[in-house]
Amino acid sequence: MRSDRTTGDTGAVKQLQEIVELTSGVLGENLMGAYLHGSSVLGGLRPASDVDVLLVSRSSMDEPERRALLDGLLALSGSRDMARPVELTVVVQSEVRPWRYPPACDFLYGEWLRAEYESGTVPRPEPSSDLALLIAMTLAGDSPLIGPRPAQVLDPVPHSDLVRASVAGVPDLLGDLDGDTRNVLLTFARIWTTLATGRIRPKDVAADWALARLPPEHRPVLEHARQLYLTCHYSRESWSETLRAQVRPHVDHVLAEIDRLIPRSHRTQEPLRRH
Repeated sequence: MRSDRTTGDTGAVKQLQEIVELTSGVLGENLMGAYLHGSSVLGGLRPASDVDVLLVSRSSMDEPERRALLDGLLALSGSRDMARPVELTVVVQSEVRPWRYPPACDFLYGEWLRAEYESGTVPRPEPSSDLALLIAMTLAGDSPLIGPRPAQVLDPVPHSDLVRASVAGVPDLLGDLDGDTRNVLLTFARIWTTLATGRIRPKDVAADWALARLPPEHRPVLEHARQLYLTCHYSRESWSETLRAQVRPHVDHVLAEIDRLIPRSHRTQEPLRRH
């Protein structure tokens, strides 16, 4: 198992080993490969980073497999011994090779959905525009845990579909702005960077790119979000009233910049900042 990007975090390495054991046991011969993506491969794990894993499967999971995988992840993710939250996605290869948009996600585990899972919800297959971004990060990171390199089982994602996926996620991000301010601001900076450069960069690097292009009055909130990302767990995060008052004007400015970069074929009827 390759886990070069997490070797400085022994807890994350142990989690990855447990995830590989769990998923190999549940999916068996259907598991084609398991791949790191997200912070682990883009820039290194930060204090509040999830452990992000993509599984590529030969076929959709049956009900017992779904429940077994869910139960295992509930035990492994963010609930014991200071374990990191796990975000695990399963995709059936035929849904993404040959590539088409939007692909279907066969199974998604995320710690933000724990309450639903513990109340009896089991992840089901559903279309997911986010898979375009996730697969692009997986291919760029080139970090298999088991199986061949990701380019051997996944097709590249066209830039036009990265744009479509980024735009599709804006309404949900705006809905999370008050409760998850740091991540929403950094994600908008990443979207802006991706649309302008065609590359998905680490959140702090995307923030640096955006800060160099922002007018002075819109820099403080992104500078603060970047610093929190690099140094601070969510439990220790704080925002002054002055910074809070600057969040929405900053977001409106960034969304206007993003809106300018959206091709006409992907443009919404109204500017993004009004959603």
